[in-house]
Amino acid sequence: MTNLTSKLIEAQQFAMSIRPKVGGFPVLAEVLRSAGVRSNRWSLPACQAVYQMKEGSVVQQGTPLVSGVFEIAKFDRDALITALRTDQEGRSSFPEFLKSAWEAGVIGYDVDFASRKVVYYGVNGESYLEEYPAVTVER
Repeated sequence: MTNLTSKLIEAQQFAMSIRPKVGGFPVLAEVLRSAGVRSNRWSLPACQAVYQMKEGSVVQQGTPLVSGVFEIAKFDRDALITALRTDQEGRSSFPEFLKSAWEAGVIGYDVDFASRKVVYYGVNGESYLEEYPAVTVER
């Protein structure tokens, strides 16, 4: 592992150790921002995450949601918002959120840690922007 990958993994582990069950994403996002992560791009259904950091970039490959050939669902803004609220209320795990977003026609999303914005994308250029609140994290 390089110093950069170690830095990312340590930040993720710390964030998960202090993340509340309800409304946990802003805590995770603030810890990552503090560790030098500028942005994060998720690709679905591959569950591949690219983290752009001050010192370089890191890719993290999760377990894909599907394998083989699949039709991509039409972008369903309402279903995406339901998936977001379910996650924000602590009623789903992260893998469950990713699956629900994929089923809502999301093929990826970008997180901008400086502006605290997340943009979710559909295959035909559709998008949905959501902002998240600033939080203070004590170390």
